[in-house]
Amino acid sequence: MYITKQFSIFMVNKPGALSQVLGEFAKAKINIVAMTMMDSAEHGVMRVIFTSPERTKGILDGLSMPYSETDVLCLNLTNQSGALADVVEKLAKHHINISYAYCTAGARGGRTTGVIKVADVKKAIKVLEGGQSPAKMNKKKEKAMRRPRNAK
Repeated sequence: MYITKQFSIFMVNKPGALSQVLGEFAKAKINIVAMTMMDSAEHGVMRVIFTSPERTKGILDGLSMPYSETDVLCLNLTNQSGALADVVEKLAKHHINISYAYCTAGARGGRTTGVIKVADVKKAIKVLEGGQSPAKMNKKKEKAMRRPRNAK
């Protein structure tokens, strides 16, 4: 599990636009870790994670394509039914909202990469790595709160 940069690249919705972008990354020998594509009548949005975020910026700047960067959580999952469901259930129990998610499919060795966009990636990692129950987390919050001196 790790935090990485995801790029949202905004493209005109016409033949060859995706090919041009992906071709530039192929020439630069930058691999795609995970990708999803959305479209509307006017434009497409490619959300993508590359192996080299710093080099990615240079290529996108050279293409003069509008893009944004977002921190996302990447998870190494088994490629089996329910793997992603287990993760999102833990996050839901801790009231962590998921804005969106997507996965790679059937990587070698029976693994897949899950990508999750949450508001607080550090809290999500703490929940998923620590395995804390919601009750324990609430108790910690209660202990951390102090009452005013004049309170009875």
